[in-house]
Amino acid sequence: MRPASDLRNVAIIAHVDHGKTTLVDGLLWQSGIFRAHEKVAERVLDSLSLERERGITILAKNTAIRYRGVKINIVDTPGHADFGGEVERALALVDGVLLLVDAAEGPLPQTRFVLRKALERDLPCLVVVNKVDRPDARIRPVVDEIYELFFDLDASEAQINFPLVYTDARRGTATVDPAVPGTDLRPLFDLMLKALPAPAADPGAPLQALVANLDYSDYVGRLALCRIVAGRLTAGSPVAVCKRDGRVEPGRVSALYTFDGLSRVEVAEASAGDIVAVAGIEGIFIGETLADPERPVPLPPIRVDEPTIQMVFSVNTSPFAGREGKFVTSRQLRARLEREVLANVSIRVEETESPDAFLVKGRGELQLAILIEMMRREGYELAVGPPEVVTRMQAGVLSEPVEHLTVDCPEEFIGVVTQKVGARKGKMLRMVNHGTGRVRLEFQTPTRGLLGFRGEFLTDTRGTGILHTLFDGYEPWQGKMAGRGTGALVADRAGVATAYALHHLEVRGTLFIGPGTPVYEGMICGENAKGVDLDVNVTKEKKLTNVRASTADEAIRLTPPRVLGLEAALQWIGEDEVVEVTPQAIRVRKRIRTAAERAHARGRGPGGVRREPAGNT
Repeated sequence: MRPASDLRNVAIIAHVDHGKTTLVDGLLWQSGIFRAHEKVAERVLDSLSLERERGITILAKNTAIRYRGVKINIVDTPGHADFGGEVERALALVDGVLLLVDAAEGPLPQTRFVLRKALERDLPCLVVVNKVDRPDARIRPVVDEIYELFFDLDASEAQINFPLVYTDARRGTATVDPAVPGTDLRPLFDLMLKALPAPAADPGAPLQALVANLDYSDYVGRLALCRIVAGRLTAGSPVAVCKRDGRVEPGRVSALYTFDGLSRVEVAEASAGDIVAVAGIEGIFIGETLADPERPVPLPPIRVDEPTIQMVFSVNTSPFAGREGKFVTSRQLRARLEREVLANVSIRVEETESPDAFLVKGRGELQLAILIEMMRREGYELAVGPPEVVTRMQAGVLSEPVEHLTVDCPEEFIGVVTQKVGARKGKMLRMVNHGTGRVRLEFQTPTRGLLGFRGEFLTDTRGTGILHTLFDGYEPWQGKMAGRGTGALVADRAGVATAYALHHLEVRGTLFIGPGTPVYEGMICGENAKGVDLDVNVTKEKKLTNVRASTADEAIRLTPPRVLGLEAALQWIGEDEVVEVTPQAIRVRKRIRTAAERAHARGRGPGGVRREPAGNT
């Protein structure tokens, strides 16, 4: 094979919020993709509404630029560990990576994950120390930490001798010497051409193209995004589709596209080494191979890590079911989940004993919460159970997933963070104080112990703490885990919540709803400060008489309710509760709605029911 010297395939990988998409913005601007006065949104590749709202990349995106006659295909990848499947697919398309590291924060858990995946594929790395303009930047110590990370991951000598460049992505500058400020990104462009290899390609060999992603066009239908490993691909030509189960099916390429900036450009032919989008093959899936119809040889399929978290998605059966959603049946829910599995290789969907419920497995709470939010915005209505860990048997021993937990917080919260993590079976591995008033703590803790922990952590650190996790393998089951220590305020009848009733319930705990909110029996209206579930009447109205006190009726002043968003609700619920998700509302309710049936199910009387600790026990 000979290298295609006029081509580079590069993935940009990093921890979340280290500046990948902002750097891509700078590369696009300075390569001349946009006109001088063209109005372009910041983080232009974050095209999903959820990505813009959250400020994170969720799906990997492809773009292409040209510099000194060389086409550079760039893949922007997510930075959150829950979307690691997107990273693994992106690495199958490229020949080298740009590893971004924040000049102040240094390598964090996702940095380790993405670098490990790149080293496993023997991809050369160009290390970019970004945000060098930060007042708390620690450039030299961060570079030392990067070298330590390469050593920890058993990188080869060639991989450890990586080139370094220092950037300020927001201003669009780069330099190879941190003491000399940069003026533009040309040093980075030059290093990309010099340090990252051209794809080894043999255009004369039989066709082999690996499908790494799927897209859809309103004009040509399903698009398969693939890397041509060998041979040539021509529009209108027949191909063999090597399926994942070993079957070979015929197909024909109706249209062929390459990437140019933010758009796809239709071409007649593409050769080995390039990244293309193929139209015309409706039954194609991720991990399959387009091959020569006369000599079909499949490529190794894309391998991704197994899921660690599972939830039960079921049809909404509350009294409000069908009022707000467009898609409400089990058939529609099943079809939507099956479509998600086709486009997302890190999601698994399994049948349950009930035809109206499906077990959905993923990498983490955030990944599944994003899926639920996308379904909600599409018009789906469903009920979701609490997150649970995916266990497995290893050498005859029940094992559970564990996480590498990294906490960054002010020094005064070391005690409370250590105490809370310790109660969740966490073991401290490392503590580093950089002398800036903040400290970094690293723990190994069961995934089960982190379910619902993020909200409590933010409360304990008064919103100043930062928490990151990374899957760290399986360990023997670590026994019973303490869960939520509070109960629920459960509506005992249907109606509309009144200010008068809520005013008298405020002393019991924290309210989730305000006056005027429609409720039904079994709907959770607040959090009880005590560890018991309390059935309450939130529709009670004041009885009016002809007698008036001298003080007259004082205006009722309510504390603003704590409105639960989707992620907060998923973290809060226990084993006997579900989240009701509709396009217009997020509600929390008991799985068994009536108080009498709940009491019977627990084997207790109809009075106050002491709840078991939430979470996996």
